[in-house]
Amino acid sequence: MRRTVATKVGLLRPSSQDWVVHGHPAYLRQQAELSLRRLRTERIDLLQLHRLDPDYPVADQIGALRQLRDEGKVRHIGLSEVTVDQLRQAREVAPIASVQNHYNLGARDHDDVVDHTAAHGIAFLPFFPIAAGGHAGPDSPVAEVARAVGATAAQTSLAWLLHRAPNVIPIPGTTSVAHLEENVAALDVTLTEEQFKQLGGGS
Repeated sequence: MRRTVATKVGLLRPSSQDWVVHGHPAYLRQQAELSLRRLRTERIDLLQLHRLDPDYPVADQIGALRQLRDEGKVRHIGLSEVTVDQLRQAREVAPIASVQNHYNLGARDHDDVVDHTAAHGIAFLPFFPIAAGGHAGPDSPVAEVARAVGATAAQTSLAWLLHRAPNVIPIPGTTSVAHLEENVAALDVTLTEEQFKQLGGGS
């Protein structure tokens, strides 16, 4: 099995509690070069930009990543927490392989980004993909569908994402092997169109 290496650049850590967006092109290159050393690899398969920094032109930030790709140090470029318009701007500078935005059943602000990436063959990687709070409570639609399909609420939330669009690749966190196995088992959960709509449908 081929190993795939992915990492991110574009944040400063001034303290243990703070993360600050910093998209200066030279800094992005420096972070990528340091990642190559730490990961002991000659090429990063997917280099993602944590956030677009409003203090620097999109073309300059993506241009720095494109240069790394042109040098063979990066295979694919990804973005995080972007709008459709920002994605369009970035794609004018370099091909974008993936977008990682906050998205789940209870956080649907990026429905348009899911649809746009699906239409253009770009992977969509929702982080915090499992709905929480009222969306996953014992009397929620998620719980009702979960009982019907014989799955957990978490698996049902992930199954909804997988049903949402063919380019969606959820990235749930995990703290144990048992939790990891539960998440992976969501691949075997099949929702009917009626159940999908019951949970929230598409965009």
